[in-house]
Amino acid sequence: MPGPQTLPAALRAAAQEHGDHLAYVDGQRMPTFADLLADVRATARGYVAYGLEPHDRVCLWAPNGLDWVIAALAVSYAGGTLVPINSRYTGHEAADIVDRTEARLVVVADGFLDRTQVADLRAASKLPSVRRIIDIADLDEVNAAGRAVTSDDIEARADAVSPDDVADILFTSGTTGRPKGAMSAHRQTVGVARAWGELGGVTADDRYLVVNPFFHSFGYKVGIVTGLTSGATLYPVATFDLDATMRLIQDARITVFPGAPTLYQSLLSAPNRRDFDLSSLRLAVTGAAVVPVVLIERMRAPEPEGLAIDQVVTAFGMTEAVVATMCRDGDSAETIATTCGRAIPGMEAKIADNGELLLRGEFVMLGYLDDPAATAEAIDEDGWLHTGDVGVLDEHGNLTVTDRLKDMYISGGFNVYPAEVEQALMRLEGVRDVAVVGVPDERMGEVGKAFVVGDTTAEAVLAFARERLANFKVPREVEFLDALPRNLGGKVLKTELRRAARGEMD
Repeated sequence: MPGPQTLPAALRAAAQEHGDHLAYVDGQRMPTFADLLADVRATARGYVAYGLEPHDRVCLWAPNGLDWVIAALAVSYAGGTLVPINSRYTGHEAADIVDRTEARLVVVADGFLDRTQVADLRAASKLPSVRRIIDIADLDEVNAAGRAVTSDDIEARADAVSPDDVADILFTSGTTGRPKGAMSAHRQTVGVARAWGELGGVTADDRYLVVNPFFHSFGYKVGIVTGLTSGATLYPVATFDLDATMRLIQDARITVFPGAPTLYQSLLSAPNRRDFDLSSLRLAVTGAAVVPVVLIERMRAPEPEGLAIDQVVTAFGMTEAVVATMCRDGDSAETIATTCGRAIPGMEAKIADNGELLLRGEFVMLGYLDDPAATAEAIDEDGWLHTGDVGVLDEHGNLTVTDRLKDMYISGGFNVYPAEVEQALMRLEGVRDVAVVGVPDERMGEVGKAFVVGDTTAEAVLAFARERLANFKVPREVEFLDALPRNLGGKVLKTELRRAARGEMD
C-alpha cells in the first residue's frame, strides 16, 4: 500500500502510529504527534469559523517554527489550499501573491526581522479578497474562535479532501519577470516527501534539523511532510546561526541535516568546530548548486578533519518537480559531487536534442496558477517538463547539469530570475535600460550584477532594489554603460555582460 495520499490523512496516520513520539522540538515547545494533530484540528476549526471554505487559499508569510507547521497543516485539514510566501519578501511582493491567489486568509509573523508586515501588506494593496489577516503569534485566538465549529464538522472537512485536490501553490519567479504559482496535488506533496524520506532511510529514530525555509519545497515538503510520513522528530530553525546550530546538533544528537552546500562549508570552516560533538550526524542531502568533490570528501571524512557523516547524497529538484533525481547510499564521492543522481521512483529524466533536461512523472506539478500558456510551454503534450537546464545523463542514468537555457542563477541556494529584478529596476526614475546577470561569489555561489543605462547612481539603484525585492534578489554590484550590447533582433547579449563582469573582455 502506498500509504496516505492527503495531508490530513498523513497527519492522522502519524498521530496513530507515533502518537506519544515527539513530532517537534522548538525551544521549550515539544509536542508529540498526537499533540500536533490536536493543535492542527483546533486551528483548522478557527479558519472555518473565520469563513474559510473548501478550496479557498490561505497565504502564510512567516519564518520557520512550530506555529508555521500548525498554521500550514490546518489549512489542508480545513480543506483549503496553502500558499507559502518567502519570509524575506517585501510587502509589495507578498501582496502580489495574496491578490493573485485571491487568498481569504493571510497568516503573518508581524514584526519578524523588525519589520511591519501587516502594515506593509496594507500599504501595497487593498487586499480585496482577504477576510482576515492573522498574526501567527495569535493562534490561541484563532483556536478560541474555532470552538463555534464542531469536531464533526472539521473531521468532515478533512475527510472530504481528495488526493487530486490542490494541496499547495508555491511561487517561483519566471523568465517573464513575474512569479508563477506551481500547483501540486495532495498525492504529489505527500508522495514526493515519502519517496525522499525512504531513499534517505529517514525513520522515527531520526532527529531532523530543518534550516531550509518552510516556505520553500525543501523545507516544507521534504521537511514537514517527510516528518509526517517517517515519524522523525523535527527541529525547526528560524534563522541560521553557526554556533547555535552546532550546539543544537551536539545537544539534541541531530541525525539528519539537509541543506545547501554553504551550510556544510560553514560547519567545516568554523574555527571552533572541534569544540562541539557533531558525531551524531548520519544523513546530509545537498543540492541547488555545484558541489565541490572535496566538500563531499570532507563531509564523509572522519573527525577531526571532516564531519564523519555516514550518508551524503546530492539531489536535483525544482518547485515544479520537488525531487526528480537523487544519489543513493554507496555512491562514490565523485558521483555525489559531480552528478545529481538518478531519477527517483515514479520519475523519468531524459535529455532533449537541444541538450535540455526533461522530467516526467508523478511529481511534476499540475500546472501554473491561472496561466495555461505558461503551463503548456513548460509541460509538453507528452507530459515532459522542460526544465530550462542543460544536462547530460551517464550510462547509469546519473544527471549532471551543465548550463541553463534560461538566465536564472542561484544565490545562496535561492533561484534568482534576472527578468524579475530588471522589471523592478526599470521603475526607478532615471533608469532607461538595465540587464542583470549572475556572477561568481565565493560565499553565495553567485550574486547579481546590474548593468544600467541612465541618469542615476549605484546607491540609488541598490536602495530602490532593497525596497522592492527580497535581499537575495538585490544585485551586489552596479555598472553603468552607455548602451547594453544587443543583437540584430534587439535581444541583450548577456553572454557578453557575463564576460565583462568576469573581466574577460578584450
